[in-house]
Amino acid sequence: MEQDSCTTLERAHVEFKKRNFLLAEELYTKYLTSCLQTRNCDAGDLAIAYNNRGQIKYFRVDFHEAMEDYGSAIDSNCQFEVPYYNRGLIRYRLGFFQEAQSDFRRAIELNPNFEDAKVSLRQTLLDQEHKMNRGY
Repeated sequence: MEQDSCTTLERAHVEFKKRNFLLAEELYTKYLTSCLQTRNCDAGDLAIAYNNRGQIKYFRVDFHEAMEDYGSAIDSNCQFEVPYYNRGLIRYRLGFFQEAQSDFRRAIELNPNFEDAKVSLRQTLLDQEHKMNRGY
């Protein structure tokens, strides 16, 4: 079962890189379901699978489900900066600037060289200031 699970995850990554998102999502879901049943999966692998499945959901603008997957990725490995950044992007787009700032700051804390997170944090702070200056 463990070998089959690894193969499923590898296939999911291959399909994700090829941008074959429908199949990649099915494979990530199969892998994650298997992990939940066996409780014998690497935390890092789990976090990547949840994050990548979240990305697929983000691409189809299913923000709430994507945020759930990013949250699961963080729960699996709280030292993985990418799902914080990804969740921050959605929170920013939805206008939840405080929550977005928190996610971007955590991503930068985990990886001080995460330039995209720094840029996103600066933009979030600017947009929040503009929103406050306009009075809403």
